[in-house]
Amino acid sequence: MEITIYTDGAALGNPGPGGYGAVLLSGKHRKELSQGYNLTTNNRMELLAVIVGLEALKVEGSNVTVFSDSRYVVDAIEKKWIYGWVKKRFAKIKNPDLWIRFYEIFKKHTVKFVWVKGHAGIKENETCDQLATAAARSLTKLDDFGYMETLNNDELL
Repeated sequence: MEITIYTDGAALGNPGPGGYGAVLLSGKHRKELSQGYNLTTNNRMELLAVIVGLEALKVEGSNVTVFSDSRYVVDAIEKKWIYGWVKKRFAKIKNPDLWIRFYEIFKKHTVKFVWVKGHAGIKENETCDQLATAAARSLTKLDDFGYMETLNNDELL
């Protein structure tokens, strides 16, 4: 099965309220996903958009192309940094909770990443940006416990 996923993340302040947006396309099917968080970072939302998009797939082993304007996410995969992180059990990297979650779902599909320039008029990327920003501004945001845990750990140092 061929699937295209567009993703974007936003943080109003970094850290600050944030959100992600994802658009999944397969044949005539389309699904939009988004969620806001009370306190998080842009990079966490960029990565979470990809995770949620991949987790929404119903058929394991799908061929997926992910379009993202996040160098943080795209370079981690395309430059194969993720495999070094796996060998080191995600030690001493930022957002290990999300990278572990990402890797578990990533392994179940054949995924190619394509970096796109943000705010360049690419229709589905613009839609994801709007979804992410609206989610960050929504009144029904969740707590990003993974981010809050890193704050608590940093306070212990």
